[in-house]
Formats: sequence, C-alpha cells, structure tokens
Amino acid sequence: MVSIAYMDPGNYGTDLAAGAGYKYDLLWAVWLASAMAMLLQYLSGKLGIASGYSLPELIRKSFGDRKRFVVPYWLAAEAAIAATDLAEYLGTVIALNILFGIPLLYASIFGALDVILLLMMMTRKFRLIEQYFALLISILVFGILYNLVVVKPDLAQIGIHSIIPYAPDINSFLIVVGIIGATVMPHALYVHSWLSKNKMDMLGEKIENGVPKASVWDLTAKDMLGIEAGHHPYSTEQKKSTNKLHRNETIIVLTIAGIINAGILLVAIPLYEGVGVNSNLSVSTFVTGIEAIYGPLIGILFALTLLASGLSSSALGTIAGQVVMEGLIGKRWSIWVRRIITRCINVFPTTIAILLGLSPLGLLVYSQVILSLMIPLPMIPLVYYTSRAKFMGGLVNRKITVILALLAVALILAFNTFLLITSL
Repeated sequence: MVSIAYMDPGNYGTDLAAGAGYKYDLLWAVWLASAMAMLLQYLSGKLGIASGYSLPELIRKSFGDRKRFVVPYWLAAEAAIAATDLAEYLGTVIALNILFGIPLLYASIFGALDVILLLMMMTRKFRLIEQYFALLISILVFGILYNLVVVKPDLAQIGIHSIIPYAPDINSFLIVVGIIGATVMPHALYVHSWLSKNKMDMLGEKIENGVPKASVWDLTAKDMLGIEAGHHPYSTEQKKSTNKLHRNETIIVLTIAGIINAGILLVAIPLYEGVGVNSNLSVSTFVTGIEAIYGPLIGILFALTLLASGLSSSALGTIAGQVVMEGLIGKRWSIWVRRIITRCINVFPTTIAILLGLSPLGLLVYSQVILSLMIPLPMIPLVYYTSRAKFMGGLVNRKITVILALLAVALILAFNTFLLITSL
C-alpha cells in the first residue's frame, strides 16, 4: 500500500517533465529520492512495530499539555494531504480525458466520483482493499514496463546519469525538488507507522492464550481506524523478527516502485526537444506524441496506468487523513465527510485552472514542490523517535542507520532551502 506513494500522479508529472525537458540528466534525482524514501519508510514501519503507536500518536504525546501547538501542526499536516490529493485527483481527471475523450472540465466532475468507490470499499474487509491496491498497482507496473520495452532507452546513458548528479539550470532544480516531494511523501510517512502498528495490534487483539480467535482480515478499514494504540503482546525478539520481514518487504517492493518511477522518466525521453523545460508538454500531448512514434497501444496503456495510479493513491490519501486526525487531535470524522470535503477543496481550484487554460502538468509539478517543502513535518520527529530507546526499546536505530537518516534529513532540507533562496 505504501508503494503507491512512489507511483502516484505526482510522480508522473515530475518524471514526465524531467524526461521530456532534460532527457537522462535528472535520472539520478529519481534514484536519490527513492533511496531516501525507502529509508524513511523503513523507519516509519519500524516505529509502529516497536512502539505500538503511529507517528501522529507519538507526536501528540510529545506535545503533552501544550495543546496550542497540536492544532497548527495538524492543520499543516492536513495541508500536505490536500496537496497530495490534488495530484491524485488531477491524475484521474487527465486519464479520463485521454482514455474516453471527456473534456477536462467534465472530467474534473466525473473524477470526483471516485470517492463513491472508495467509501463503499471502506466498509468491506481490509483484505479486499489490499487486493484492490494490488490490482491497480499490477496494471501500473506492467503498463510502464511494456512502455519501456517499446521505447528501448539507452542503457549506457542510464548508467552514467544514474550516478552523476547534474542539474543544468534552476528550472531543472525545481523539478528535482518536485521529484523528491513526489517520492518522499509526508502522508505516507504518517500512514506506514499506522499500518504496521495496527497489524500488530490486530494480531494481539485476535490472540487469546496463543490461539487465534478470528481472522485479522475479518476487520474492515473502519474497524482498523478505531483500534486503540499500544496493544502489542509481543516480546522484543518477536518484534525484531517481524521488523526483519518488514525491512525485506520494504526493500523489495519499494525498489520495484523506484524502477517504475525511473521508467516513467525514460518513457518521456523520445519527446525531448533540447530546450530545457518543455512548457508545451502536457500529459495528453505526451500520449499523442508517444503514440505517433510507437503506435496507439503504448498511449492507451500509459493512460490506463495513470488512471490506476490516481484511483489507488486517492484511497491511500483518504486513509492517511483519518490517521493524522485521529492521532493528533483524537477525533474522527465520517469517512464520507472527510473524502467529500477534501475532494471539494481540490475540485474548485482545479476546475478554475482548467477554465483559465493552465497546464495540469504544471499544477502536478508545483504541487509536488509544495510537498517537498512539507516533508520535514513528519521526517524530523520520525528520525528522533526511532533513534531513542525510550520509544523503540531493542529496535532503536543503530549508529549507521542514524547517520544515514540524518544525511537524508540534511539533503532534503538543503534542496528545499536552495530552491527557496534561488526563487526569491
């Protein structure tokens, strides 16, 4: 589920802009962002396994009686989730426009109806939701891999630009920051700790005298959102064993997601015009251009992967919003209310932007830059908690993990700061 954050429409926007605007030059940024995200996602999952709390729950506990800080922090986290949902919604709208020829204005209305599908699923068993994610991600992965086979990028150039960091101009640096924001997504850092601690909590609640009382998968997504924290009935060794499985799964799944992320950039290279950022490029013109070179099937498959990306990432974003709200301020909204409010917030500016003739691809890129600027919100407390035995017990970060985590923090802060300074 967390791998969806690597392959949401925001990644499509930044990677298409990178490949069509700068060819292979920014490929290193995709690998760097993927590596940093993989490390931070590992820490987030480990936090839930070791502490029995999600990241938002621990942040609320750290604020203690200083409740005046909780609400501003929560609002900032909600703003990051809204920016994420904007990209997810735009991806669905663009895919509907390409696949079915629906004008963007009408597609912006139809795209908002994915909320109905999601909210119906929230009352089903959680296994169904994971199978839903698996289906959409499979469409996405196989579609991009097929596109790569057809495009046949230069392997030598891939090798060179994967290890040599190079940003030709300030506009390319904007895209680099966008790639980081699209990959190291704030909402995914919150939700991964919740997913892992809830799996542990559910197992604990369903075990009595060592005998399973019922299947964990009988619970619905709504049930999961209502589970109290700190129910781990496990020893340190059991937690370490679970964390080892979590680490291996994170590496395997997110490596595949990183490859797909790079694949989106490589697929866009045939439309390179040698002029830096291609201001005339949109997702629809990309699909038209790639179809003209390689045939209609490649364009249809690409649009299908974008639709799968938008639908799957929207579901994760909604769950993340509930997790953040419950963890930080201890309140729950109806899933219906939350989803409808969040979607309405993004429908209006998107519709206005379409009426004004603004590029949806440009909106995607800038929304991801905003996300990069907001990564420190969950990232800094995450590194702090996982480096303290008080919270982690025997699963506290080793020195090498602390060093790598601090390096990731420093790099993200440096990229964001440099962009802000050069943009003023």
